[in-house]
Amino acid sequence: MSECDTGMSTINDNNNYPQDFGRVAVLYGGTSPERQVSLKSGKMVFDALKQRGIEAVLIDVGHDLVEQLMHARPSRVFLALHGGDGENGTVQGLLDMMHIPYTGSGLKASALAMDKNLSKMIWNSLNLPTPMSHLVTAETNLAALDTPLPCFIKPNGDGSSVCTFPAFTREEFITAVTKVLMHSSEALVETLIDGPEYTVAILDGKSLPAIRLETDSAFYDYEAKYLSNDTRYYLPSGLSAEKETEIQALALQAFESLGCEGWGRVDIMQDSSGQFWLLEVNTSPGMTDHSLVPMAARATGLEFDDLVVELLAISAKKERPWMPVDTSSRATVAG
Repeated sequence: MSECDTGMSTINDNNNYPQDFGRVAVLYGGTSPERQVSLKSGKMVFDALKQRGIEAVLIDVGHDLVEQLMHARPSRVFLALHGGDGENGTVQGLLDMMHIPYTGSGLKASALAMDKNLSKMIWNSLNLPTPMSHLVTAETNLAALDTPLPCFIKPNGDGSSVCTFPAFTREEFITAVTKVLMHSSEALVETLIDGPEYTVAILDGKSLPAIRLETDSAFYDYEAKYLSNDTRYYLPSGLSAEKETEIQALALQAFESLGCEGWGRVDIMQDSSGQFWLLEVNTSPGMTDHSLVPMAARATGLEFDDLVVELLAISAKKERPWMPVDTSSRATVAG
């Protein structure tokens, strides 16, 4: 069986019917720059759960998350948060402490994947191909920095191509770094790979078919990902069978090297010689009408509603001492 073969269903194999999931809290919104995307993801996930007869509640994540969870008393959580505390391990750690199971990767893997520089350090140690890069902070002497051009400048700890810029001249580089550091404490400067961009979804230890992305924008930025109707998605990707197998294997290796589990998405570039280069791993990808994981899943016969339930079923397989939240014996939180 190939790594992209998703013919067997976790739902059917484990007899996870709606009543087995109990009450599901869909965490969405939050305070990161990706809030608007998360609101769309969460609402679509919530609607899918209701459509499948699963009891679900929506929680817009704020500083009162603990109180909201204690009030809702969910059996498990579907994480539809993107960026910030919802994807960097903070919310995962809280849910671990409250003994509430959740979809996606755990605290450590989430934190590693969100930190692009640390991810690349791990890949470099394993000889996995990733563009040359270095970390820049407000203390970095940019005048003394020998930066190969062209390059990309992006926040080290955000996703969705928020505040990300290509630079082809020294002046553009300085301007871009300045803008990114106004948004984030760390900027990642990465050699620009001139070639097609691909993304590979990971679902329960398997790579789904690669998707090739094309946009009329300078690169696959936030607008191209979530707002534009002109972005072109190629599935099948147009890669040869050999290259398709190669990119799927690379994506799965990158995903597992960070300790990620459940589901996610790996973004990859290909240069003019055909070499693939790892960019980043997303541990809580979008679940909107523009999103790529649902698109790849659909190509394997898994429609959106089924994908949502599949992700819950995968989370139920985690070998952890989970238990539903029981607030009956706990002190109430002062209002």
